Amino acid sequence: MRRRLAALAVCAAVVLAAACSGDAVTAPPPPPPMHPLPGAAGAGDPYYPDDGNGGYDALGYQVGVTYDPPSGHLDGDTTVTAKATQDLSRFDLDLRGLDVHGVEVDGQPAHFTREKAFELVVTPASPIRAGTTFRTRVRYGGDPAKTPHDGGSENGWQHSADGGAYMVGEPHSAAFWYPVNETPRDKATFTLTAHVPPGWTVISNGREGPPGTWTEPNPVASYLTTIAIGKFSVDRSTLPDGTPVVSAYSPGAESRRAIGDRLPEVLGFLKSKFGPYPQSAAGGIFLNEDVRFSLETQTRPTYAKWADLPTLVHENAHEWFGDSVSLRNWSDICLNECFASYAQWLWAEREGQSLDDRYRAAIEITRGSTDFWGQKLVGMGQGHEFEGVYNKGILALHALRRQIGDPAFDRLLHDWPARYRHGNASWADFEKMASSVSGQNLKAFFDEWFRGTKLPADADLFPGSLRS
Repeated sequence: MRRRLAALAVCAAVVLAAACSGDAVTAPPPPPPMHPLPGAAGAGDPYYPDDGNGGYDALGYQVGVTYDPPSGHLDGDTTVTAKATQDLSRFDLDLRGLDVHGVEVDGQPAHFTREKAFELVVTPASPIRAGTTFRTRVRYGGDPAKTPHDGGSENGWQHSADGGAYMVGEPHSAAFWYPVNETPRDKATFTLTAHVPPGWTVISNGREGPPGTWTEPNPVASYLTTIAIGKFSVDRSTLPDGTPVVSAYSPGAESRRAIGDRLPEVLGFLKSKFGPYPQSAAGGIFLNEDVRFSLETQTRPTYAKWADLPTLVHENAHEWFGDSVSLRNWSDICLNECFASYAQWLWAEREGQSLDDRYRAAIEITRGSTDFWGQKLVGMGQGHEFEGVYNKGILALHALRRQIGDPAFDRLLHDWPARYRHGNASWADFEKMASSVSGQNLKAFFDEWFRGTKLPADADLFPGSLRS
């Protein structure tokens, strides 16, 4: 043993000059030259070409905000961790309205400008090599409620009846209160640390930490992140599998507890249809606000004051369809809304309702409506994403179910969220899976129902048991 160690010592002593075998030691090759270019100012969705950015993948957001409800002023200090997908000379983040006070990249001050409606253009002190993980810190502030928004499902930052605030919106939401790559194509983890005056409560996504701190460890599309600040009463519990449940009720919304308390029952039913619950936490934010929509904010949907039990079913079905499996293009919104809407029918079926009878009645009511049947469910055009997916989409999925039969349809509902869990998918991916699972060529069926603008022919309108 001693003689062997001595030999190794001699080898080590001369390793800088030559290897023990006699081969010369060569230095590693230098890295290839950099060719830095600006990251694209859009992620590529044809409906919203300026949304999101290119040149990097966001990995995580550490959002820090201080909010004063009486004045409506927000101060933010957010760090975006990302990985460069090209050599970057500069890159963009999306931020709407708020004033930027300073930007750092990996601890070094960076030059920044504001361009177009919401581009924050960042030029780091040195170019960033492709494959490098880098951190961008942005300090900013202002009154987010003053930032213009488009209305409809883009709600913007709103003051609540109790003097607090809430944030929901689709397709735009996150950029109203923190810098972000605002595209569903680039999902990332999310952590919020919010400071508010005593007496106020902050509710957000994921798992609850110390007051005002929330962490969502699963990738989340940015429009599904949220913050609500109010005088909430908060209920905490766990699901049978240990998943934490946090539900918050605004003053005046306490009567919604009768609905919120049924969440474990609803999630148990949805698990039986779609497979294991894919999220880190569950619950809800029950506002006393007459918002036009409720939204499937990840792990903790946000409900308008009118929300009922079918709404609870719908928004939580999104935890599989839309939140865990997110669309790639907004033209594929049926992947979210058609399935969440059909989940309401599945719940009604559980309660004893005949879906075939309900379907036939809906066909009779709408048969002569060119407006109803003229709504495309796929490739509907920018601005028309939310028109047919809540009503015609339900009928289309029930017809698909009868076309391929219950065993194949049930398998499809399980396999889809399992195959694309925490990722993105397209409508073309769904058509391919449906055909594979059913063993049928469904192109003509999908053309008529999902891309068509007329009442389908009887063979596709009344497939399977619907013919009787």
